[in-house]
Amino acid sequence: MKMIIGLGNPGKQYEKTRHNIGFHVIDELADRWGPAPVMQTKFNGMYTIIHRPEGKVMLVKPLTYMNLSGECVRPLMDYYDITPEEIVVIYDDLDLSPGTIRLRQKGSAGGHNGMKSLIAHLGTDGFNRIRVGIDRPSSGMKVADYVLSSFSKEEQPVMGQMVQKSAAACEAWLTKPFLEVMNEFN
Repeated sequence: MKMIIGLGNPGKQYEKTRHNIGFHVIDELADRWGPAPVMQTKFNGMYTIIHRPEGKVMLVKPLTYMNLSGECVRPLMDYYDITPEEIVVIYDDLDLSPGTIRLRQKGSAGGHNGMKSLIAHLGTDGFNRIRVGIDRPSSGMKVADYVLSSFSKEEQPVMGQMVQKSAAACEAWLTKPFLEVMNEFN
């Protein structure tokens, strides 16, 4: 089974924020592959398992808030016997401009607290990831305020395209090695 994890924060107030781009990709995949089974709640996360022609795929939204994402993902991986090589994590990245996604097989957290939590709980930085560009805030705005703000009307079409592209990369990963998917989508 493969696991696709979208990072974000639970709750209506965070729904449309930059930090929740991972949740948006999970929603897009569920819509594409629907009707998806109802999301279950276990280990502080919402997840569903979809039976695809390529095999089972688990879609996950941690409900631990961003900074504690590993507290949800590690127990799910243990329970379902999933290895770090069988996961992909989708999250926002301040160092990429809007409209850009970057796929990597390993790497540091790059200052992202959700990734720090995952690396700490998984005991490795060797897992697939899709970084979705949200850009840096304008001068004077705090990073925390920026990532918890909504996309502007002008940014929404570009962000929608990035959600689509990220979902397409996840779909490609179901049939190809992640390295090939990286070469195709980077």
